[in-house]
Amino acid sequence: MPRRPCLAAALSLALAACQPLPHAAAPPPGLAEAPPGAPPGTCWGKQVSPAVVETVTEQVETAPAVTAPDGRVIAPARYATETRQVIVEERRVRWIETPCPQDLPPDFIASLQRALVARALHAGPVTGRMDARTRAAIRRYQAERGLDSDILSLGSARALGLVALPRAE
Repeated sequence: MPRRPCLAAALSLALAACQPLPHAAAPPPGLAEAPPGAPPGTCWGKQVSPAVVETVTEQVETAPAVTAPDGRVIAPARYATETRQVIVEERRVRWIETPCPQDLPPDFIASLQRALVARALHAGPVTGRMDARTRAAIRRYQAERGLDSDILSLGSARALGLVALPRAE
């Protein structure tokens, strides 16, 4: 019986070794490859809206009613139920130019959070981390400007005064 605690300890150590390394973090959600024709050195987020599909069920007449010359129904009409799926809205892919990940250190995110707090869009603490509250505040800010996304667009970062505007040459 004393072997079971050792077996459990060995199993938990083996499973702990399977955990991903902290430096191998996944890329931020929404960041993707660049769209076709994007200028080199730019960074992009990809937002995919799935297609909206509706199931339609109808009763379809398979045989008409049979009536006598005096108008009496001899045999009622026959119907079958048909079900089909209809695409109501096509799948959409939206590309959003974003500040590049190397340009988003914690102090930039903290400035973003402060800018959103100043606009009464972010109620959480200023942490310098791109958390769910910050993403929700980004979505609220951008939705007011016609972009319903929690991926910070380069245009929004410029409008908030966080990224310099390009110089006119």
